[in-house]
Amino acid sequence: MINKSMNKKGGIFMNKRGKEEVYILIIILLIIAVVGLLMWGMPKYKVYSQELRGKADLREAEWNKQISIEESRALKESAELKAEAEVIRAKGIAEANEIIGESITPEYLKYKFIEGLNDGNTETIYVPTEANIPILEVKG
Repeated sequence: MINKSMNKKGGIFMNKRGKEEVYILIIILLIIAVVGLLMWGMPKYKVYSQELRGKADLREAEWNKQISIEESRALKESAELKAEAEVIRAKGIAEANEIIGESITPEYLKYKFIEGLNDGNTETIYVPTEANIPILEVKG
């Protein structure tokens, strides 16, 4: 008898409509809980994601700085090596000029003059004279 009276009064046993109302109430409570959780969590997530973005940007800036420093060092080293190469080249030219200067004779200059006449490609010829004043001859 107790079961019947409880059933009639809506005690432990529920009818179909009562179960639906409980399910709807549970769904509404879950929706409220999810919305509340989102309202609480979204600002915290935004702060967290901004912090991570800031750290990533800082690391990227540090890498860019290191890359720039290394590129500058490479340019400096390249410039120093090019300067050394120019000095070595200039010393070689100076030595070659010294050797050539010591070995040039009036006979060699006359030979080069005659060679230039036979070449046919020369438009301007400087002829050495006894007074060391060149005579300019232009082929036309």
